Amino acid sequence: MESIRVKQINKSLSAAHNDVRIAHILNKYQDKVLITTSFGTTSALLIHMISRIRQDHPIHFINTGNLFTETLEYKNQLIERYGTNVIEHVPDEEKNQLTRKHQLWKSDPDLCCQYNKVEPLEKIKANYEVWISGLIGYQNSHRSGLEILQQRDDLHRFYPLIDWTPEMVDDYFESYGIPRHPLERFGFDSIGCTHCTKKGDGRDGRWGGSDKTECGLHW
Repeated sequence: MESIRVKQINKSLSAAHNDVRIAHILNKYQDKVLITTSFGTTSALLIHMISRIRQDHPIHFINTGNLFTETLEYKNQLIERYGTNVIEHVPDEEKNQLTRKHQLWKSDPDLCCQYNKVEPLEKIKANYEVWISGLIGYQNSHRSGLEILQQRDDLHRFYPLIDWTPEMVDDYFESYGIPRHPLERFGFDSIGCTHCTKKGDGRDGRWGGSDKTECGLHW
């Protein structure tokens, strides 16, 4: 996509309903669309939308081996309810064990994320042209600067929920009766691996005590 074309698409999609945004990309790029989810507190929004638009389209999920039991239970609950085609990936076993042995989440959280999240996804990214994920702008300063469609050298990023507000998120969950992540009611607004997740507003509970705000997947 040329940059001028990306600007035109962003302009046209900014006024479009989210179902239209997603359908536009899925219809245009078909099996060249990568969709990912973390089964975090807002993940069910995109999962629900995909289930209504193209239920059988693969949704990729990385199980780092360090996730909350509640997250895995939530994953199973959403799959059963919405019948989505979730494909699970795991990190390299040797590198995963290395992170555990040396507790890299304490000494080098970037490397820990690289081994357990980034590298497993890198293995499949080459097969796609556009990557859809459920990032929302209000979640942190990095995400607030993103547009619906981001032009990248490897594959373009498509964020259909990027301009949503907290009120829109809550309304969608309530309107469609979508279950919330079980840890959310205990004060967890953003949920990742157990070692790097605490209670907190927004993503304040992620990688507490450091300036790290992203795992590295979405840079």
